[in-house]
Amino acid sequence: MSLHHDARGPAAALAPIFFLSGVAALVYQICWQRMLFVTFGIDIESVTIIVSTFMLGLGAGALAGGWIADRIPARLLLLFALCELGIGLFGLASAPLIRAVGELFIQSPRPVVAVVNFVLLLVPTSLMGATLPILVTDAVRRLGGVGVSVGRLYFFNTLGATAGALLVAMGIFRYLDLAAAIQSAAAINFCVAALGGLLAWKFR
Repeated sequence: MSLHHDARGPAAALAPIFFLSGVAALVYQICWQRMLFVTFGIDIESVTIIVSTFMLGLGAGALAGGWIADRIPARLLLLFALCELGIGLFGLASAPLIRAVGELFIQSPRPVVAVVNFVLLLVPTSLMGATLPILVTDAVRRLGGVGVSVGRLYFFNTLGATAGALLVAMGIFRYLDLAAAIQSAAAINFCVAALGGLLAWKFR
């Protein structure tokens, strides 16, 4: 069996794992947005602050993930698993944390609210953003082809995000409250972290 063929094992397994990661990410985004809207209100300023916070965190995480991946190329799957574990741990703590922070800053001016939201969501969104460059670097290292690796992983992650949005709209909120929905997303993260860790061990 050739080395190139061996490398397809973990590379192929990353697609469904990253799909599940995308599902969890969108469940978090919708649930956290709802919780923050309850606290700070639903208007154009609140929507702009929260969406911008997500995008900024994802972008910062992508930059950091790419920088780290270039310097620790032999531990990429383990790094991915640790990112997913961190997201899941934050997810478990996020509901009471968001409520507590909201009660503390509910009367604060808009600039303070923007900073608070950014700091609150910086860690999980940065970890989410870091996962794509980490996995892309691993796929390129194994199989080559930056365009194919990026396209494949981004496709499955986006597909997972779409599935997560549909799952929330058509299923989760009919049977679960926000806290339980977030716990479900955390459970997905823990499963993804376990699978990533298993791949890291198997294909080390």
